[in-house]
Amino acid sequence: MTDMEIKRQVESELSWDPQVKSAPAIGVSVKDGIVTLRGRVESVTERQAAESAVMRVRGVKGIVNQLEVRLRKSCERTDEDIARAAVDALAWMTEVPKDHVKVKVEDGTITLIGTVYWNYQKESAEHVVRSLTGIKRVVNLIEVRPTADEIFVKSNIEAAMKRNAELDAKRIEVETIGTKVILRGTVHSWAERKEAERVAWEAQGVTEVENQITVAEAA
Repeated sequence: MTDMEIKRQVESELSWDPQVKSAPAIGVSVKDGIVTLRGRVESVTERQAAESAVMRVRGVKGIVNQLEVRLRKSCERTDEDIARAAVDALAWMTEVPKDHVKVKVEDGTITLIGTVYWNYQKESAEHVVRSLTGIKRVVNLIEVRPTADEIFVKSNIEAAMKRNAELDAKRIEVETIGTKVILRGTVHSWAERKEAERVAWEAQGVTEVENQITVAEAA
């Protein structure tokens, strides 16, 4: 698939996704399968939705997301209001251990700091604050506390990949160094590459995933 074909497919997918309300204003450029998004969107959620839409397009090998969040006047809130809303939202979550995550807000940017036991807890905390009104950006500095040895982590990830219908586990190699996971191999799409990374992050005690998997379109 040529860069021009990928560009047309990406633009169509952005327009198709109802969460990407600013699709007509988003600039798309493609070089060697790397998609760059430019322009303005109205929320962090919309920015993430645009990125996810690009990832679904076959032939995409990478994404550079330069979309800027510009809030409407009706959505603007003070840092104090945002911080209070974020603390309240985290307090209601059962997925995140109580008092393990702290919030810092500056000029509409939320920074999450703390320690959890699983990566899904880290992602859940980010997800709940990302949906709050008035934020421009989320910086997730939450650390995952190591709790498992590398052999256990490696075998669990390999087993999970074999169970996953979206992955060809035979084409993916898993290496563990302490609590770091390195993925290698070749897959057929950017979405499959991201799915392999997601599976690796789900293993208990993983603190870093280095995704070296390459994307090669099927003939």
